[in-house]
Amino acid sequence: MKQPEPEINVTPLVDVVLVLLIIFMVIAPNLQEGTPVVLPEIQQPDKEKFENPLEVVMTADGKLWMDDKESTREAVLESLEKTHQAKPERVLILKADAALPYATVREMFASIQGTGFRNVSLKVSSKKGEEET
Repeated sequence: MKQPEPEINVTPLVDVVLVLLIIFMVIAPNLQEGTPVVLPEIQQPDKEKFENPLEVVMTADGKLWMDDKESTREAVLESLEKTHQAKPERVLILKADAALPYATVREMFASIQGTGFRNVSLKVSSKKGEEET
C-alpha cells in the first residue's frame, strides 16, 4: 500500500496575511503622532530632524497639550521653565493648528521664549502639488 504524500496548504496563511494587509492599509493613514492638528503649509520646510524634542501642541479650539496631556497655559509655561533649567539645550517644537489666528500663536511663541527656550521651532507641513515661484 502506498503512503499518501503530505502537502502544505498555504491558503489559510495567505488569507490571514491579506486580512492583516487590508487592516494596516485602512488604519495607517489615520495614525498621527500626538494630538491631531492641521499644520500650516509652507513651500520649503526645513528637513532637519531633532533628537528627542519637547513638543507643545495648540489645537484649533485653543487648548494646550504637553506630553499628550491637556494642560493650562500657566501649567505648560511652569513645566517648560523647570525643563529648561534641567536641560537648557533641549529643542522645543510648537505644533499649532493652522486655524488659529497668527497673533495667538505668536503670543504663545513669545511666552515660550520667555521661559528661557531659545531654540523653538514651529512644526509645519509641506505644500504638495504647487510650483515654486
